[in-house]
Amino acid sequence: MTSVRRMALQYMLLFGASGVSLPFAGLWFSARGLDGAAIGAMLAAPMLGRIVTGPVLAVWADGFRRRRTPIAFLGMAMAAGYGGAWLLEWLPVRALCWFVGATAAAALIPLTDVLTLRLAARDGFTFALPRGFGSAAFVLANVGMGAVLLKAPVDAVVIWITTLGVGIALVGALVLPAEPVGEGAPIRGLDRFKGMGRLLRDPVFMTVIFAVGAVQSAHAFQYGFSAILWKAQGISEAVTGQLWAFGVVVEIALMWAFEPWRRKVGIGPWSLLVAGSVVAVIRWTAMAFAPPLWLLWPLQALHSLTFAATFLAGVQLVERLAPRDSQTAAQTLSSVLSGGVLIGVATAISGPLYDHHGAGGYIAMAVMAGAGLVAALSLRRRLV
Repeated sequence: MTSVRRMALQYMLLFGASGVSLPFAGLWFSARGLDGAAIGAMLAAPMLGRIVTGPVLAVWADGFRRRRTPIAFLGMAMAAGYGGAWLLEWLPVRALCWFVGATAAAALIPLTDVLTLRLAARDGFTFALPRGFGSAAFVLANVGMGAVLLKAPVDAVVIWITTLGVGIALVGALVLPAEPVGEGAPIRGLDRFKGMGRLLRDPVFMTVIFAVGAVQSAHAFQYGFSAILWKAQGISEAVTGQLWAFGVVVEIALMWAFEPWRRKVGIGPWSLLVAGSVVAVIRWTAMAFAPPLWLLWPLQALHSLTFAATFLAGVQLVERLAPRDSQTAAQTLSSVLSGGVLIGVATAISGPLYDHHGAGGYIAMAVMAGAGLVAALSLRRRLV
C-alpha cells in the first residue's frame, strides 16, 4: 500500500470520528440532562486543557523512534476515554473520561499532519490529497449518523467514536509508514523543550498561529449548538447531518480541485488566510439571525473557506516558519491554540450565550474571526 493511501486511511478514521462527535456530541450530552452551560463546559474542558496537554504530548511523541508509535497509543487512549464516558454514569467520572478521549483525539491530528507533510515531501504528493479523504469520511459520518439517529438511541454517537478509536490504534500500529522521528533516534527531552521555547519566542510564528486559531475557533458555537438550534427550528437530525456534510463536500472540492490550481498560479497561504477570515466574519454574522433552511445551504458552503482555507494556510505557514527539528512542536502549538485555548474559551462562553441569546451567540464568533483577520493583515509585509 502506498504512503498516500495509508495516510488517507488514517485521516478517514480520524475525521470519521469527528464527523460524528462535532455535530452530535451536544445532542448526546443534552439527552443526559445537561443544560447549555454544562454542555459548553464539558466540551471546553479538554480544549482548554490542551494548553498543558498539547505541548506535553508533543514532547512525549518526539521521544519515540517512529512517528506512528505515539499515534497507536493515542488511539487506544481515545477509545478508552470515550468508552468510559459511555459506560460510566457518575458525572465527574464521565467528564474525566470524556476529557481523556477528546484530548487524545485532538492530539492525533497534528501528529498525523506532521507525518503526512514528511511523506508528501518525500514521495511527491500534495498534503491536501489524503487530508481530503478525511473530509470525505467526515461527510459520510455526518449523513450516516444523522440517519441512524432517526431510529437509534443517541448512544450510537459514543459507540461509533469509541470504535474508530480502536481502529486508529490498529492502523497506527500495523499500517502507517515507519517514518522515523528526526534521523531515526529519539530527540533528547531537553532538546525537545528547547525547540518549543524557540517557537514561543518567535513573534511572527505566534501571530500566525493566533490568526489561524482565532478564525478556526470561531466555529465553536456552530460545533456545539448548531444541531440543538436547528432542531428547535424544526430541522431533523437527518437534515442536520446533510447540512454538515454539504459544507464538507465543498471543502473537499477546495482541497482536491482549487488547492492544486492555487499552488500552480502562485496564490500564497497568506492570501488564503485573509480570504477565509473575511468570509468567516460574514458567515457568522449571517448565522446570528437564525436563517431559514434554504439559506443555511449556501452558508454551509462557506465552510470551505472559513475552515479548509484557513486550515491549509495554517499548516503551510507553520511548516514554512518552523525548523525541521521542531515540526511536531510547531504543528502542535498551532493546534493547541486553535483547537485548544481559543476554541476552548469560545466553547465555554458558547453555552451561556446559547442559554441567553440563542442564535445571537454567533455574533461573538464573528468578532473572534474579525480579530483573526486583523492579526493576518498585520503579517502582510513579513509573509507575502
